Amino acid sequence: MNLQSMTGFARTVAEHDGASIAWEVKSVNGKSVEVRLRLPQGFERLEPAVRQTLQKRFARGNFQATLTVGRAAGQQVQPVVNDVFLRDLAGLAKRLQDQFGVAPATADGLLSLRGVLDIPETSETEEVRAALDAAILSALETALTGLEQARQSEGEALRSLLSGHIDAIKALTLKAEADPSREPAAIRERIAEQVRLLMDASANLDAGRLHMEAAFLATKADIREEIDRLKTHVASGRALLANGGAIGRKLDFLAQEFNRESNTLCSKSNAATVTAIGLELKAVVDQFREQVQNLE
Repeated sequence: MNLQSMTGFARTVAEHDGASIAWEVKSVNGKSVEVRLRLPQGFERLEPAVRQTLQKRFARGNFQATLTVGRAAGQQVQPVVNDVFLRDLAGLAKRLQDQFGVAPATADGLLSLRGVLDIPETSETEEVRAALDAAILSALETALTGLEQARQSEGEALRSLLSGHIDAIKALTLKAEADPSREPAAIRERIAEQVRLLMDASANLDAGRLHMEAAFLATKADIREEIDRLKTHVASGRALLANGGAIGRKLDFLAQEFNRESNTLCSKSNAATVTAIGLELKAVVDQFREQVQNLE
């Protein structure tokens, strides 16, 4: 199954009975499906259908959809200006300017006031309106198909990138597992050296007790469990990427698990080489999690 990024853009243009229809849709990262619409005056009736269409097709993303409808020459609606009201408002604005020094009124500012400019409803029949609405929603489906393709294209690029991060995590996990500091002989030598240093510092210390304490600390510092869990998480990540679909949240949770294990590995490490591997692992996990945020 394909992966989808949450980032994409598409535009489509269509015609219906002399009217031009244009949709522009774009999406960015979002925790759920969030939709912002820009519809021409008189087409607000389409908002529920547009939102429902987007929510059916996508699982996550912050969407913005803009509709433009151009009427044929014979269908153009002429705006009506309330001249008396406009004249009164202009006079009031002039008095305010003269008396209080406020900024002069502008034409676009006056025309934007409620009651000054009116766009009358067209006299189209219900059948004509329904046919136009159907054409607009059909054009939306075309635009959303283009958006889906754009998101899938970027999603496949992300699949490759995330797969590379998981490969790097696996390689670093195996490197930590094979580090010479984890060999039994190296551990024994490190314990013996620690005991010798303590015995040289104080002859009153119990050598047997020191050996026991050192062995306990060495056992506590063992990173076997962290390595095993990292391997399990690597396998889970590969399976999720292979299956595809809306896996962004699952991979984000997995990134948190990767981060937890790499932190624990660093804190339990008793060798500089393992610590260095753990820090490199944390850097790769951070890159992995950053890219996961872009997935649906």
